[in-house]
Amino acid sequence: MAITRPGKVIALHLNYPSRIAQRGRTPEQPSYFIKPGTSVSESGTPLERPAGTELLAFEGEVALVIGTTARRVSPDEGWAHVSHVTAADDFGVYDLRYADKGSNLKSKGGDGFTPLGPDLIDARTVDPAALRVRTWVNGELVQEDTTEGLVFGFGRLVADLSQLMTLEPGDVILTGTPAGSSVVVPGDTVEVEVDAPTAPGAPTSGRLVTPVVEGTTPLADFGATPRVDDLQRAEAWGSPEAAGLAPKAGILTDELKARINSVGTATLSAQLRKLGYNNVSIDGLHSTRPDARLLGLARTLRFIPNREDLFESHGGGFNAQKRAFDTLNPDDVLVIEARGETGTGTVGDILALRAQLRGAAGIVTDGGVRDVAAVAALDIPTYFANAHPAVLGRRHVPWDTDLTIACGGAAVQPGDIIVGDADGVLVIPPSLIEKVVEGAIEQERQERFILEMVAAGESVDGLYPLTGAWKERYEAWL
Repeated sequence: MAITRPGKVIALHLNYPSRIAQRGRTPEQPSYFIKPGTSVSESGTPLERPAGTELLAFEGEVALVIGTTARRVSPDEGWAHVSHVTAADDFGVYDLRYADKGSNLKSKGGDGFTPLGPDLIDARTVDPAALRVRTWVNGELVQEDTTEGLVFGFGRLVADLSQLMTLEPGDVILTGTPAGSSVVVPGDTVEVEVDAPTAPGAPTSGRLVTPVVEGTTPLADFGATPRVDDLQRAEAWGSPEAAGLAPKAGILTDELKARINSVGTATLSAQLRKLGYNNVSIDGLHSTRPDARLLGLARTLRFIPNREDLFESHGGGFNAQKRAFDTLNPDDVLVIEARGETGTGTVGDILALRAQLRGAAGIVTDGGVRDVAAVAALDIPTYFANAHPAVLGRRHVPWDTDLTIACGGAAVQPGDIIVGDADGVLVIPPSLIEKVVEGAIEQERQERFILEMVAAGESVDGLYPLTGAWKERYEAWL
């Protein structure tokens, strides 16, 4: 049976648990967007990546083809209105996502952005919960999942849509993509197959083949033009690592680390005060490893006060807290804004271990720590306000990451230099680090001289700080 141009193509935003975990949000109800019928193409049809764009992403999906008119049907009746299933690729250009995010009309509605086919599977011969979808890029398997654990079953989708609109024969419903969606470039070939491996005869859609080619006509400036940032790159590729995004700064060379670690936080604090910076200490914390030095670049995580509906939408799945810990890199210090709320934990042993295995330099939170004995047994230093057994849902909602936050009375921005020891934790703007360290090294040299003189019985008058003749004796001592 050939696929004709559908009257409607309706696509679901999120459905597979693996994809939901990547996105970090669990939908309460299904949500959709429309793709025009002109976006449909056949297997083998080349797809143009629009000229001037960077982030063309594929999404292998199971497509439902409506066989009989459905209007106000129940979830139990919904599947009976599906005549066939087949493979689909829900292509989108993340460069245009900003223009109509949610509706996705320009980012996903281009000609050829919905390949379907090549063959149709009779829906009466398969179990809708026993289908498999697989995607290959240049012959390499990159997506594989089954419909067994979908959040929204196919009958429910048909029923839900039919509450407000008539689904007509030939209409197509795209049912979501699993994890593994990523970016393709001109010269790549994407293949998608849907099959029912446990059904008699193992029916299959066959391979839906889409070669990607470069477009030659740029988008005009009388409409939205391509725009990308690192967030869009990370979401298009599937993760910051897959997008090749380097850590935010490479300022901490081995030589600079050695110089910073040669002086104490008390000395660094004194130098910051000389430069007029009096509000750069994260106060009220103690460390699981007071004997260990903390030095790294700030990554940030913000919790907001708990509200039940917000925790339901943001607290589960691959939420902001899990994303923050799971994307730490060597030299990163995760700094957590918990508003000084000590009535619940903000990190426990599992996430602290994840941070350590990722190579992170430390964790700083102005809230509580759960499993404090286990966290203290780790090598990674954790600065915290108190121990508390409760989970974060008691007082917090994990909200967002990598933005300016407040922690222990100090403003912290991603990329700030975090230094800690038994005296406390400092936040040093990167632009000041050379001047601060140079001054601190000189200050500690002077203090060694002063200590020697005091140990020899000298009075501190004129010696501490150095004045007059003592400065000359210091120069000779050097």
